[in-house]
Amino acid sequence: MMNLFSGLQGRLAAAIGLGVVVMWLGAALLTNALLRKEMEEVFDSALQETAQRVLPLAAIDILERDEEGINQRIAQLRDHEEYFTYLVRDQTGRILMQSSAANPEDFPPIGDVGFRNTATHRIYDDKALQGSLTITVAEPLAHRAEVARETVMTLALPLLIILPLSLLGILFIVRLSLRPVNRLRLAMASKGASDLTAIRTENLPNELVPVEATLNRLLERLSRAFRSERDFASAAAHELRTPVAAALAQTQRLLVETTDPATKKRAQDIEASLKRLTRLSEKLMQLARAEGARLIGSQTMDIRQVITLVAQDVQREVPDARINVTLPETAVLSAMDPDAIGILTRNLVENAAKHGLGAVVDVVLDKTGALSVRNSGPIVPADQLIQLTDRFQRGATAADGSGLGLSIVKAITDGSGARLTLLSPASDRDDGFEAAVQLPIV
Repeated sequence: MMNLFSGLQGRLAAAIGLGVVVMWLGAALLTNALLRKEMEEVFDSALQETAQRVLPLAAIDILERDEEGINQRIAQLRDHEEYFTYLVRDQTGRILMQSSAANPEDFPPIGDVGFRNTATHRIYDDKALQGSLTITVAEPLAHRAEVARETVMTLALPLLIILPLSLLGILFIVRLSLRPVNRLRLAMASKGASDLTAIRTENLPNELVPVEATLNRLLERLSRAFRSERDFASAAAHELRTPVAAALAQTQRLLVETTDPATKKRAQDIEASLKRLTRLSEKLMQLARAEGARLIGSQTMDIRQVITLVAQDVQREVPDARINVTLPETAVLSAMDPDAIGILTRNLVENAAKHGLGAVVDVVLDKTGALSVRNSGPIVPADQLIQLTDRFQRGATAADGSGLGLSIVKAITDGSGARLTLLSPASDRDDGFEAAVQLPIV
């Protein structure tokens, strides 16, 4: 229920619906009050008119009687519910005429001409022949209350039908009116983390056109900034490869030719630094490719082949490690770029081989495309775990590395729709580290 009213559509529909309900109820209450006042006036007028019509006729009838003091009860022509009853009395209070349903106990002693209320009836008194003849007309208050209730029900019953229909109509109109907003929202939500292309939404209202334009300008600026950053990193890494390779070759030649221990030690240090620089340039090129390349294509391939080749390659580069690969028997097909899968797998396996204890790496792929790379080692604290995908962020390890491996993996997963999860301890273990990637498959 809270989610229903947390959005603009729900809030707007609720506000308009509440306003309509309040207005309908206010109109119904005002109408009821006015009707009750009018009904009171109509009923009082009926009481007065009954008295003024009956009393002259009763006076003629009473004056023509041969005997005085006779109480005449007027009979009904046919059965009906009699709401107005009356008594005609003389100045002493003796009853001379009464309606068929009149109960003398309901009539108080005659008073002044006009209206008054008893506990159960509305009374009208009138007089004739200089007060020697009086009439009292009574109407039960329960009758008026019943009419008032029926009037309220008559007003309320349509509201019980109209209000729900009005609320449904308001919700429909609001949803219809906010369709452009929802299209813009869906267009924004459907964009991946690396998708900075412009948003194109048709038939936007005038109020949202500047929003879309501003958003597209922001995306364009971000795209240019990221493109410049990627181009710079790629170009710098590419341009470094040749001079670094030349410097490394000269250093290795110096190592072969020199016999001076101090010079050999210095040359070895230079060689190690150049090798680290070579690996860093390679990682920077991988990162630029991961952030700028189209990672999902139209052709599918078997992920198992790439993972097998990468594991064998890393095994040759790190002979001290033991890489155990577990693959499903059937093909696992994906439209993801093979080079991207290779870069992702290589970085995960290299990290596990370098930073684990015992140099045992378990690489497991299942038929759902879930790739898991695990090693043994101390548990990585949770606060460090969430920072490992940041650039140049390294855990508490003495192993050589650039701090870009998991950043490259994160860039590839974000750009391809895959999902990366880091665990420590590894699943089904008391220690170690695990990187789990859910690759997109077909």
